[in-house]
Amino acid sequence: MIRRFREPGQWKQKIRTALFVILLIVVVGFFETAWVITDWFWFQEVGYEKTFWITLFAKLTVGGLVGVLFLVLFGGNLYLAEKIGVKNNSADLMGTQIPSLRLIGERSLVPLILIVSVVFSIFIGMNASVHWREYLLFFQGLPFGSHDPLYQKDIGFYVFHLPFVVSVYRWISFILILAIIGTGIVYFIRGTFMFIPPRTWKVTQPVRNHLLILLACMFFIGIIGAWIDLYHLLYAKRGVVFGPGYTDTTTQAGVLRLMILMNFLAGLSILAYIFTNNWKIPAAAVALLLAVSFIGKGLYPNFVQKFKVLPNEIVLEKPYLEHNIRYTRMAFNLSDIENREFPVETNLTLDDLRRNDLTIKNIRLWEHAALLQTYSQLQEIRTYYKFIDVDNDRYLINNEYRQVMLSPRELSYNALPSRTWVNEHLTYTHGYGVVLGPVNRVTTEGLPEFFIKDIPPVATTNIRVTRPEIYYGEQSNEYVFVGGKRPEFDYPVGDKNVYSKYQGKGGVPLTFWRKMLYAVRFGSVTILLSDDITNETRVMYHRRIKERITKIVPFLKIDADPYMVISREGRLLWIIDGYTVTDRFPYSEPVEGVGNYVRNSLKAVIDAYDGTVSLYISDETDPIIQTYSRIFPTMFRTFSEMPDELKSHVRYPQGMLSIQTMMYRAYHMEDPQVFYNKEDLWAVPGKATGAGEQEMEPYYTIMKLPEGDMEEFILMLPFTPSNKDNMSAWMAARCDAPNYGKLIVYSFPKQRLVYGPRQIEARIDQDTEISKQLSLWNQSGSQVIRGSLLAIPIEKSILYVEPLYLAAEKGQLPELKRVIVAYGNTIAMEDNLDLSLQRIFGGQLPKEETIDAVPASTPASRVQTDREIALEALRHYRKAQEMLRQNNWTGYGEELQKMDGLLRGLEKK
Repeated sequence: MIRRFREPGQWKQKIRTALFVILLIVVVGFFETAWVITDWFWFQEVGYEKTFWITLFAKLTVGGLVGVLFLVLFGGNLYLAEKIGVKNNSADLMGTQIPSLRLIGERSLVPLILIVSVVFSIFIGMNASVHWREYLLFFQGLPFGSHDPLYQKDIGFYVFHLPFVVSVYRWISFILILAIIGTGIVYFIRGTFMFIPPRTWKVTQPVRNHLLILLACMFFIGIIGAWIDLYHLLYAKRGVVFGPGYTDTTTQAGVLRLMILMNFLAGLSILAYIFTNNWKIPAAAVALLLAVSFIGKGLYPNFVQKFKVLPNEIVLEKPYLEHNIRYTRMAFNLSDIENREFPVETNLTLDDLRRNDLTIKNIRLWEHAALLQTYSQLQEIRTYYKFIDVDNDRYLINNEYRQVMLSPRELSYNALPSRTWVNEHLTYTHGYGVVLGPVNRVTTEGLPEFFIKDIPPVATTNIRVTRPEIYYGEQSNEYVFVGGKRPEFDYPVGDKNVYSKYQGKGGVPLTFWRKMLYAVRFGSVTILLSDDITNETRVMYHRRIKERITKIVPFLKIDADPYMVISREGRLLWIIDGYTVTDRFPYSEPVEGVGNYVRNSLKAVIDAYDGTVSLYISDETDPIIQTYSRIFPTMFRTFSEMPDELKSHVRYPQGMLSIQTMMYRAYHMEDPQVFYNKEDLWAVPGKATGAGEQEMEPYYTIMKLPEGDMEEFILMLPFTPSNKDNMSAWMAARCDAPNYGKLIVYSFPKQRLVYGPRQIEARIDQDTEISKQLSLWNQSGSQVIRGSLLAIPIEKSILYVEPLYLAAEKGQLPELKRVIVAYGNTIAMEDNLDLSLQRIFGGQLPKEETIDAVPASTPASRVQTDREIALEALRHYRKAQEMLRQNNWTGYGEELQKMDGLLRGLEKK
């Protein structure tokens, strides 16, 4: 028998160990609890408290179940091994032990086993809790209403149910492996399981039986693994397309069913070995299993693929090609695309242009990158303001449907004059205002015109900003405190600053105890020590809009391009798209970084001032978003509940159309023979950039569709045949109600040559007049920047438009200097779009009237105050100085004239 010592030193050591473990758990638990509680406060603030509790309960359930499973399987087996090891300890084996293990063998391992099992079960449970989505989807998943062609199971089984089964299988397998290793270590310590060199194993009968039972369990679990692999055949990639082909369905399905049987027999034979002591039967069963796996999953299918399938590929793979085409089109929503002919003609006239005047007015002449640079130079006002992006949208501007480009003026914390804690978290809390302008209008200096500009916002149209503060944006720091003693910086006026105090409902209200929790969360003692943070203070965090949405809907993929909308009341609202994706859709070709199924199922709206979040389901036919709506019954609203003024700004996302066009290039071919031969493969035209050539991106425009009777906002992209440059088709995604989300592909007659973007670019380069002018500009200390070439369908013709910008070699202020228009065999380059069109079509197009600026935050009818007139005059003076530095004497004189007019008007008052 093994002696057990009960010396005082041993008890003290155990107490110290227990206290250390308890202290460790308390410290980790305190920080984790602080994080969870402050998350709860945040979910309360945004109005999604139920979402927090449902998610937390699911995490605790999954983590608890896996933790208990680990405790039972791992801890139970180690405890059993300790009892068996003590009871069956052999003096003969003890004598063969490593000397350093003999002392351990004299002590009880139960306390150590208990501590290790509990600690490991906690950490493994926490790790397993990340599978909470799979757990919820398993029990709440809705059917897709479509079945896979191989097993005839609803697709919902693969999307919602199978992933959870896979996770359970992996966790049980992992725990069993750890249990076998841990059990072996305990037996090794106890001296009941030893390897004595060179070839002798010493093991007692009870120990052998215990280890054999665990090993048999591994083979029984392998039955589930083979069953899972049977369904994973639907994601095979051996033949010409994604999904099981001839080889997989004729060889692998049978092999995997055989492996289910072989795993069962191997496990059974190992259990039989306990009673028979005949090792040959389990050895033969395991060897046969390995042979079936090696030959059946490796040699045999490769032999069939090479010698039977490849010589007759199109015949044998035809039904599987049909499956791949059908299910890929279904997964990427390509089946509902409407196909129409576009009988291209070259008889466009000036009268046609006049009838499509609104289309002409909305042709985008400003490249996003060039406009962003120009906005940064003209409208950032201070170094700590930053324009992150420029977005396209449409508004009724003075009762006319106009495409505009809008950019919010956000606060860049990296550019603050002094990056102290007070500045970053108490004083500089928000950005201010937006810049809004038409896509096609240019000043005489080649700079963009503005509908809204400056600080405070000044408007020239009916679109005005009354709440310009941006507390929630694309570039915000982690957290700020508002509503406290310290005033917040609002905006600069000359050499002085205007300060304000937050009046909204955004942020979490603070108390002393909450301050402590947030000090822990943000790792800042300053929060506790600051006198500026009072009980009236609110803390704002998760202020980056993508992070804010992801926190609420972590199960969706968020679009990379949020855009801002100005409401009728003048508030600034963010709209961001969300996608439901999965890589579990049978037979569908996957897209890297996305999966093999995607739907634009969410439109999220975030108030830039309050941080209020509203989630609208934009695709109610999607089973995935409907399942999440079932799991979180108060999270989503229907699309019909979205206010009409926001619906008028909803866009079909560029990210979604980019994915669909990527797939449609091949999957517009529905005939398996044509698809196999790639006879009609399309491509997206390329465009030259500073970093080389890249594919064109979908672009927004306002135009009248060939069969339409009025202009609408669409997202479009042209196609060319693969390895050719002529145009073959163009795709349009409609953005306006009631046709939002409808996709149309207009195909050109194959017997007609329609110039593609590359061919037009080549003809521009070959034009002697244009190339001479470009060479001259590039040699005179300037740099020519060529904008995107846009294909604009008008009537039954295609008009190409490309803007040219001029920038000083060391400058960062691109100016729009020329517009190139190509139609048929004619190319023209003039100072503006109207002149280029007139040169091609003759005559004169109607001109737009300019509108004088009025403050955006006030009614148009209100007369400007003396202070506002003086500020406006000051702005013109500053612009005149900027023109003078650029040696732009024309612009300098115009700005001085505007300033003079304002001051003379002030003198007459």
